[in-house]
Amino acid sequence: MWAGRFREPLDPEFEGWQRSLRYDWRLFPYEVAASKAHARALAQLGVLNPEELGSICDGLDGLLAQFASASPGRNHPAADHPEAEDVHHFAELELRKRIGTTALKLHTGRSRNEQIATDLRLYVRNAITQVRSRLELWREAFLAKAEAAGHATMPAYTHLQRAEPVLVAHWLLAYVSMLQRDDTRLADCAARANFCPLGSGAVAGATLPLDRGLMAQELGFTAPTANSMDATSDRDFVLEFLQALAQIALHISRFAEEITLYATAEFGFIELPEAYSTGSSAMPQKKNPDFTELARAKAGRIVAASHALELQLKGLPLAYNKDMQESQEALFSAAEEMQLLLALLPRFTMTLQFRTDQMRAACGSGFLNAMAAATYLVHRGVPFRTAHEVIGNAVRHCLNKGCELDALALDELRQFSPAFGPDFFAAITLEATLDCHDVPGGTAPNRVDEQLRSHRNTGATTGNPQQQEAGIARP
Repeated sequence: MWAGRFREPLDPEFEGWQRSLRYDWRLFPYEVAASKAHARALAQLGVLNPEELGSICDGLDGLLAQFASASPGRNHPAADHPEAEDVHHFAELELRKRIGTTALKLHTGRSRNEQIATDLRLYVRNAITQVRSRLELWREAFLAKAEAAGHATMPAYTHLQRAEPVLVAHWLLAYVSMLQRDDTRLADCAARANFCPLGSGAVAGATLPLDRGLMAQELGFTAPTANSMDATSDRDFVLEFLQALAQIALHISRFAEEITLYATAEFGFIELPEAYSTGSSAMPQKKNPDFTELARAKAGRIVAASHALELQLKGLPLAYNKDMQESQEALFSAAEEMQLLLALLPRFTMTLQFRTDQMRAACGSGFLNAMAAATYLVHRGVPFRTAHEVIGNAVRHCLNKGCELDALALDELRQFSPAFGPDFFAAITLEATLDCHDVPGGTAPNRVDEQLRSHRNTGATTGNPQQQEAGIARP
């Protein structure tokens, strides 16, 4: 592609080391789509005649069919090509084999700098569509489990100490809220990424009056990019996508950690599904939470990909630099790992079995009704700070006696405040403790039912993986 300037061959080890085809072959469907759009712009200018345009487009379609049927992975036929340096070179060489020297006209008026910028935007856009679709399936799994849980209760924790009782559904809906934020972050990322670099040239813009609007429209972009230097050097959209994936990974890891904890004998809240667990080679009784432990670890890899790209970009001058080639492995690794995780998580979540009897029993100790007790005093005219201290003193008294608040006699309670009345005990039952959180977003059963109805009515806007053309999902 560039040998005319050079008189010495590349060092063989360097030549192999600097190739990117071993991983950027994943961009081949997007390279084909972008090349067809560029070819049509060339034909509009008369650089290609109709027969040449047809030959190039048919040739590219044939290559796409040939290589799309190959199994992905290290044995992909593109990965070990003996000559091609990258996916762009590979497409050019293979097209020339197929249609002859007409293929050499395709690179007129363009640069690999704009090609890779375009291919990556198309890849990210499609990956976002896929991830959003899988997030929606996981969200649906949480909603289904929340509906099935009904009004079953469990302790909620702060500082990993029992805090207040909540509905199991309320806990599950917390993850639904997280996934909805993840979905909106991805949607925002897709909108900002959806601008077309074609026509930007190497750095200063194309040397032919290409119809950039036509190429952008052809590929489903919102519009052409505004500045050629920015277009060829911008990897913000990759970084933003990786950061969005990192946020999802953090949510996955938090869920995995909770399931791992709740499945221990010490909690006993969850029965691990055997289909996602393994045993011990030494201890016959073990059932280990392999899936959730691996999910925590995979989350670390995805977060690391985001940090790696930040460090690669932090000191780069405008415009394109070869350093940017390193962004691709982090992108592909994180996107593919996330899709594998999200393929498993909905099924795993649906197979979880909650031990609701154990969860409810855990709500009966540890003074989880202390907040409700203080609220009772507030309704009797006691300032909250005073009520807080009164209940704290009562709790201390219970600890010394080895009992819960509802085991105290009314006369004992009145040692701490005359505001206690016979109706106090009805105000601190488990049901009353839940009901006192009767605010939008609270865990009162009617409010949780309301949240479930709202989630079912509004749903989430996700991409449709079926809306694809040449492997590209449109926004």
